[in-house]
Amino acid sequence: MEQFFYENFGVSEGVLNYVIIPLLIFVARIGDVSISTIRIIFVMSGKKNIAPILGFFEALIWLLAIGQIISNIDNVFSYIAYASGFATGTYVGMYIEERLALGRVVLRLITKEPVHQFLDFLKENDYRYSMLDGEGSTGKVNVVFLVLKRDLLNNLTEAINKYHPNAFYTIEGVKMVSEADLSEEVPKGIGFRWIQLKRK
Repeated sequence: MEQFFYENFGVSEGVLNYVIIPLLIFVARIGDVSISTIRIIFVMSGKKNIAPILGFFEALIWLLAIGQIISNIDNVFSYIAYASGFATGTYVGMYIEERLALGRVVLRLITKEPVHQFLDFLKENDYRYSMLDGEGSTGKVNVVFLVLKRDLLNNLTEAINKYHPNAFYTIEGVKMVSEADLSEEVPKGIGFRWIQLKRK
């Protein structure tokens, strides 16, 4: 690599060792860590076909980066670039994943208030849901349960803040969803241990 930069760009040895090589390591680490973050999310989402492909490129880029570290083992700037690229790549990977909004989530809304307007909103926007009566530590509550695509989540949380700004709700990732009509099913084993539920 050194010979390539010497012959084609005429850079000095100092610029190559302390600027170009650390920069390449930094960029490579951003690439492989970003891919790693997205790959893990694909694995958790059950996307078995895409995850191995991402793993291949992740390993390839990592080998290129670590190869430069070994070739310049006495260069402290290479170590700094490696660590900085890892940190930056983690952030970039999370940002990309948020923008892609992959997979589905389960949302559980618990409130003491009547939920008629909120349910009307769900029906108008074709959200499938389950409506349940619950008994909490402070009395009766209404529980609304939905499974939806992540790219629809912002619209739904805006509706929650509009109709039930003081409601308690949780959001969790879902690995797999069956093709059954979710509006006809009662959720099981999804964190309702602290509240006793019965069919409405």
